[in-house]
Amino acid sequence: MRKLALLFPGQGSQYVGMGKELLERSATARSVFEEANEVLGFDLQQIIAAGSPEELTRTEYAQPALLTVSVAAYRVYMEEIGVVPAYAAGHSLGEFSALTCAGVLSFPDALRLVRRRGQLMQEAAAEETGAMCAVIGSSRERIEAVCVQASSSDERMVVVSNYNSSEQLVISGHRLAVEEAARTLESDGARISFLKVSAPFHSPLMHSAAAKFREELVACTFGSFEYPVVANVTGKPYESPAQITSCLTQQLTAPVRWDLTMQELCDGGVSIAVELGAKRVLTQFMKSDAKSIVCYSYEKAAELDLLRQELAPDLLEQTRRLAANNVVTRCLAAAVCTRNRNWDLEEYEQGFVAPYKQVQRLQEQLDETGAPPTEAQMREALELLKQMFITKRVPEQEQRERLVDILMQTGTTSLFSNMLAHPEQLHV
Repeated sequence: MRKLALLFPGQGSQYVGMGKELLERSATARSVFEEANEVLGFDLQQIIAAGSPEELTRTEYAQPALLTVSVAAYRVYMEEIGVVPAYAAGHSLGEFSALTCAGVLSFPDALRLVRRRGQLMQEAAAEETGAMCAVIGSSRERIEAVCVQASSSDERMVVVSNYNSSEQLVISGHRLAVEEAARTLESDGARISFLKVSAPFHSPLMHSAAAKFREELVACTFGSFEYPVVANVTGKPYESPAQITSCLTQQLTAPVRWDLTMQELCDGGVSIAVELGAKRVLTQFMKSDAKSIVCYSYEKAAELDLLRQELAPDLLEQTRRLAANNVVTRCLAAAVCTRNRNWDLEEYEQGFVAPYKQVQRLQEQLDETGAPPTEAQMREALELLKQMFITKRVPEQEQRERLVDILMQTGTTSLFSNMLAHPEQLHV
């Protein structure tokens, strides 16, 4: 089975009318937009569908809008195709989309975070006169050197804010410094394009926003990763949720290392990627710098049909693997391979043999249908396994380790997250 990566676009990809075909096609997508409206307290769908480009460009609207379109695309993708990725990665704001879809952030929490993030970034921009400019056709070393030359003080600064690809970097900072650097690079023969953004993102000018945003992150609760997510600031997968506050805070002032992200996906053996959300900016970067990875864009109905056809063999293989590696199957294996310390035959018959047979019957039902277990079936198997552990007098620490292993290996930690914290209480 090929390794798949899901990619989530960042600010700059927004446009009026994005996600229209998703909304027309899917009740699931419509429910995502309805949830966003309810959480935010205003009609985000109306702003996306019929607002002005200027309004949608404002970062406090652009960020929740892009998050919502990406989450809608992801949920429709999982519903209609469902191949689980080996990795996820998002560009800047898209990292929040990736973390949400990987189960680390709830959608309501993510909406509130990016809305606040946008407000703080807008406030920081109001304090400074900033700009961002894409530079195409110049070397990384030359762009970095020109930025240093154009930066004379803390009040006149420009830095590289996005290492997007070998062909495109973005500079960000005080407008006068950005303009000077852009003129120099253009005279060298580079192509420049000033971005339609409302703040100098990923630069030291965002320091005040970063300090305040950290407080928002500290107050947030993060779940476990259903699959690895690559962090912008390191270009490496998060090792644990404990890193999220630091990385998302740094992301506001540090450059986006999309170049390192693409290299990480290549090194990780990814051979196919899907961009979920507006436009196809990341798809173009992948075609430039990650030629070993076939990348598809997915925002429109026709693209979903093409993607389903492309991923059909992977879905078949995933189904086969799930049949052999699911919660019910692993509960049977865990029950058998744990040591028994209870030699009361009557108690053992009632507390182990009977529940083991119940799990066996669940497995037989799955074998007959070929379908993966439902949440109710998984819950039942886990509760029966807990009963069997107690009967066998398995030490609590070993119980915890085996339960956590089952959830981690089957990618079900988000469904039964309470068990990870309190496995001894199993009513998951």
